[in-house]
Amino acid sequence: MHMTGATTGSALSGLKIIDLSRVLAGPFCTQILGDHGAEVIKVEPPQGDDTRSWGPPFRDGLSAYFTGVNRNKEALCLDLGRPEGRDVLLRLLEDADALVENFKSGTMEKWGLGYEKVLKERFPKLIHCQITGYGNDGPYGGFPGYDGLGQALGGVMSLNGEKGGDPLRVGVPVVDLATGLYCTNALLMGVIERQRSGRGQFMELTLIDTAVTLLVPQAFNWFMSCAAPRRLGNAHPNIAPYDSFQTRNGRIYIAAANDGQFRKLCEVLGAPHLLEDDRFTENPNRVVNVDALTGELEVLLADHDGLALSETLMRAGVPSSAVLELPDVMAHPHVRHREMVVEQDGYASVGIPIKMSRTPGAIRRLPPQLGADSRAVLVHAGYGETEIDALIASGVVTGPDGDAADG
Repeated sequence: MHMTGATTGSALSGLKIIDLSRVLAGPFCTQILGDHGAEVIKVEPPQGDDTRSWGPPFRDGLSAYFTGVNRNKEALCLDLGRPEGRDVLLRLLEDADALVENFKSGTMEKWGLGYEKVLKERFPKLIHCQITGYGNDGPYGGFPGYDGLGQALGGVMSLNGEKGGDPLRVGVPVVDLATGLYCTNALLMGVIERQRSGRGQFMELTLIDTAVTLLVPQAFNWFMSCAAPRRLGNAHPNIAPYDSFQTRNGRIYIAAANDGQFRKLCEVLGAPHLLEDDRFTENPNRVVNVDALTGELEVLLADHDGLALSETLMRAGVPSSAVLELPDVMAHPHVRHREMVVEQDGYASVGIPIKMSRTPGAIRRLPPQLGADSRAVLVHAGYGETEIDALIASGVVTGPDGDAADG
């Protein structure tokens, strides 16, 4: 993975995004776009994105959380609470393809920047992507939202946890991340549709909508059976064996998702008797008798070397993996081979998962300090030095360290 200043040959070269979002879902979306060549201008208030202070750990004044979703962006520090700041934003939107924001419902309208009454008419080709917790209307419309709340109200938390245990938040913010992915897709859908119609549009994404879409297959099990799902720990509601098991030196996950893979599993484990047991011959039977099957497998697996067994199973055609801790993941030879760990000039990050043959993504810009590119962004927007100095002197715009030193 290399860092370069150019976007030539990138899939999204020429796409300009004004990113007013903060925290996770919106920044995750715009980082994906930036990874693939879009010009992303991250506009932050004077106090910065909330996640700049979410830590420790910190390094060189940046939090780990912030660096995770804010590479490949230019940073403009702009006070949108003041009319002069909103004028700057409108100037930036003149040649922008899309606007991404996640303000509390009604904020853009309060500032005189609502899509229907202002932006739609002034910028007819603009794609406006709004992310909120619950949307702008309905019983919870306008309420604030975070990932944990989306997991709670959206049912994700109810499905996660040990058998008989309490609901647990998934350990990574899956609702925020999935909303960011949906936002990326929605924005690019808008760009494609605009090629036909010549018109932009407003797009609304919410954490609660995303959370509900993540309830696969559990929601559909319920639609069909009307049986409320139970927490299953690491097991699967529709497949067996699909679970983690203890070996003598760690846990492994086995996902024998069809009858052929189950036969191969029994062959590797030297357990032909399981194939002769009517309770286990076909997947529906194994699901019904999963507790008995799990007991049999726990005995068979207890004395094995977990990592060695998982690789033996994979070579035999049985999906399996050692259950790794995060440090082991980052050091794993296959993860490294896939360039999913990037380390350069003191910056460490996960890599780019979309591998494109002709137009690969690249990390061109490191996560920025607050307002690091304020002056450069304004120059590119056509502001003169005197105008920029006045905006900085008035506090409408700030550069790094609160001054104009970024020039």
